[in-house]
Amino acid sequence: MKVALDPRVHTAMVSDSLDDLGIRNNVMDGKIRPLQMTMRAVGTAATIKFVPDSEYDKNDPYGAAIDFLDTLQKDNVVTIGTGGGLLSAFWGELFSAASKARGATGVVVDGPIRDTQLILKVGFDAFGVLSRPLDYKGRMRVESTHQPTVVGGVLVHPGDGIVADNDGVVVVPKDLIDKVFTMANERAQKEKTVLNELTKGRTVRSVWDEYRLL
Repeated sequence: MKVALDPRVHTAMVSDSLDDLGIRNNVMDGKIRPLQMTMRAVGTAATIKFVPDSEYDKNDPYGAAIDFLDTLQKDNVVTIGTGGGLLSAFWGELFSAASKARGATGVVVDGPIRDTQLILKVGFDAFGVLSRPLDYKGRMRVESTHQPTVVGGVLVHPGDGIVADNDGVVVVPKDLIDKVFTMANERAQKEKTVLNELTKGRTVRSVWDEYRLL
C-alpha cells in the first residue's frame, strides 16, 4: 500500500468507495465482530484456511500454523477462513503476541477465538464470530496458507486490503487498494464538511444537492 488510510476513515466509507467502483459484495458476514468496539485493523491480508480433521501430529500439532505465523510481515492482517466452523477456536493470546511482534495489525476469523481477555491485554485487534475455549488440535487442521480463501463469505486473496472496525470487515482487491483508500480519504474530508453544514441547520436536500454525499 502506497496510500495510508486516514484514521477518520471507517468501513462504511471504504464500502461506499467500492460501491462507486461497482464492487458491491466485498463486506464480510456481519457475525464477525471485534472483541472491543474501539478496535480497528487496517492492512493487507495474510490468509490461512482451516478444515475439520481429527488427526494430528502429536510431536508437532501446530506445525503449519507456526510456520505461517513466522511468515507474517509488517501491516498484515491475519485473515482466517474456517467455513464458518464452530468446532474450535482458531486464535488466542500467544498467536496474538507473536503476530503483533512481527508487525501484524490484527486478525479476522469467521470462526471462534479464545483467550479474549488476554488478547485485550496484548493489545491486538481481533475480530471473530464468538469465543470458545476449545483448541483446534484434533478438531481442525490447516489446509492452506497464503492462498485465496473464503472468509466471512468473501473470497480474499493474499495482499488484498482489509479494513475492519465495529461496523464490519471490508475487503479491497489488491490492485485497487491505493485507488479505494484515496477515494475513502477524500470521502472522509467531504463528510466532515457535510456534517458541519447539517449541524448548522442546513436542509438535507440543499446539502445533498451541493455535495452529493450522505
